[in-house]
Amino acid sequence: MHVLSVSSLKGGVGKTTVTLGLASAAFARGIRTLVVDLDPQSDVSTGMDLQIAGRLNIADVLGNPKEKVVRQAITTSGWAKVHPGTIDVLIGSPSAINFDGPHPSVRDVWKLEEALATVESEYDLVLIDCAPSLNALTRTAWAASDRVMVVTEPGLFSVAAADRALRAIEEIRRGLSPRLQPLGIVVNRVRPQSIEHQFRIKELRDMFGPLVLSPQLPERTSLQQAQGAAKPLHIWPGDSAQELAADFDALLDRVIRTGRVPVPEGGATA
Repeated sequence: MHVLSVSSLKGGVGKTTVTLGLASAAFARGIRTLVVDLDPQSDVSTGMDLQIAGRLNIADVLGNPKEKVVRQAITTSGWAKVHPGTIDVLIGSPSAINFDGPHPSVRDVWKLEEALATVESEYDLVLIDCAPSLNALTRTAWAASDRVMVVTEPGLFSVAAADRALRAIEEIRRGLSPRLQPLGIVVNRVRPQSIEHQFRIKELRDMFGPLVLSPQLPERTSLQQAQGAAKPLHIWPGDSAQELAADFDALLDRVIRTGRVPVPEGGATA
């Protein structure tokens, strides 16, 4: 089971929409996927069309990461009505903020890793939508992860945030989790005609070289529309949506290669 955190240390760069785009790409390939909604805003849970009545959630899991609790906090995404496949969600909750203190204990940091170990045989890919900060929730996600995808946008402050994120990943790798590595930086909400955007992308490449992933994701409304309708991007109509779906397929290819994620026979993108 390969675990990928999708992170940003700056809010508002589209981290959750990137998580949803990757989840849609993985579901289209038939990869057994679990999405962990660790952001207290819980937007991934909303975007994946969940029935959460009577279920536990991520806050319950962080309080008690035993198998019985974990299983009660996982539900099938409404996306599964679109076509067959495993696409589940560990349900988000605003109460997760109670676990986001600045100085987590070592015991607390490993709770998500402990929880995911109880369902390891059932998924090939886990995507964690992280909180947009470097407090306990993000550290807990990274301790449970193999790789971190850093989401940024082509703006001055976001470049600085990406730099902070990569330094923090290295700090966690050295001090806590030697297996942790950055997958790379995804540049989101790019306007190709913008001179400022092209300048910032060049700046990112000059700073981080091959860690800046291709393709960059253009600013499109189709992803927000699919998200608002709680549908996977890959079934959303229109050329704009399909072009963006192809971009997420390419990013997923990087995840698959890096993490040696098994893809089912005939698992070409639907």
